Amino acid sequence: MPAQSIVNPSDPGQSLALALVTASVGPLLLIDGDLKIIAASGSFSHAFGLDPKTVAGSTLTALGVGEWRVPQLGQLLQNTADGVISIDAYEMDLKRSGQADRRLVINVQKIAYGEPDKLRLLVAISDVTDSRLATKKDQDQLRANAVRNDELAIENQALMEEIKHRVANSLQIIASVLMQNARSAQSEEARNQLRDAHARVMSIADLQHQLAGATTGTVALRTYLTKLCATIAASMIPDPNRLSLEVVAEDVTVDGGVSLSIGLVVTELVINALKHAFTDDRAGKITVDYQTEGPMWTLSVADTGVGMPSGPPATSGLGTSIIQALARQLGARVDLDDMNPGTKVSLVHTPVAPVIVDADPSVKEKAV
Repeated sequence: MPAQSIVNPSDPGQSLALALVTASVGPLLLIDGDLKIIAASGSFSHAFGLDPKTVAGSTLTALGVGEWRVPQLGQLLQNTADGVISIDAYEMDLKRSGQADRRLVINVQKIAYGEPDKLRLLVAISDVTDSRLATKKDQDQLRANAVRNDELAIENQALMEEIKHRVANSLQIIASVLMQNARSAQSEEARNQLRDAHARVMSIADLQHQLAGATTGTVALRTYLTKLCATIAASMIPDPNRLSLEVVAEDVTVDGGVSLSIGLVVTELVINALKHAFTDDRAGKITVDYQTEGPMWTLSVADTGVGMPSGPPATSGLGTSIIQALARQLGARVDLDDMNPGTKVSLVHTPVAPVIVDADPSVKEKAV
């Protein structure tokens, strides 16, 4: 069944994407920056009982008789188009009158050709209702053949998986709302505070995503930090050609709780560098590093910005308090170095050393 589409033959990028949609055997949509459907695979209309003639040119949330009008879906699509988040697997129930509910998994990928007016979203939709039911039947069979303790273990595992999905969706929605509010805030101070809150929520969301796919409760730290910094950069660095954010950490795994503290430290230090180290449109680079030597490890965030302040010490702020608390939690000391140019803040963990946090928090406020 051919795709229904609105085609611009002079746009080779759109033609390629349209060919991909046309060849798809599964429900697939091509959406523009205004969230209007450019093309839909024939299987999309067939799977969800839609008239193909009404799909192209409409928005996803306006299709049918309201069954796609889910506020979270519309907001997540908008924020993906804006570059705030990336939807790897958003789950929703499609509710239609007179039909059984269907559980859908929606994947959205942003496609950009270098020009804002050519932004495209590729939306893949999978109906996992039957597979989930099959999984539930398998679990029922296991429960029938197991003792009560095994039954409880299976039920708890299923509950944890459902909680993981719900937490991931909720964190993405919270982050989206924070960024939307930041854009509409009247004062610069409010915008900065909301952006900071967004980055903190995303640091936890990124970790939760990694833990959801893990079986041991540990996290691959370089992968986690790379994804975390990419999220911060996407929302807080308007010109990557002027300012870059790089991760050069060792490829090691750490406990999930430790990785959360490390992620929050990195979030605070990177946000602080972005706010204070590159004033007056100064160009430069921020580097996040994590190195180990036996039981010792060092986490550092270095920038090539304006360096340490030469004036009177500033008053300790929220960022300083967060870093101090996390350093104590990790059993690490905080070091501050003037890199000339720039500043480097390091958390150094030595198993036999006492927890040391600089007694003069005002000195760190520039880098923390």
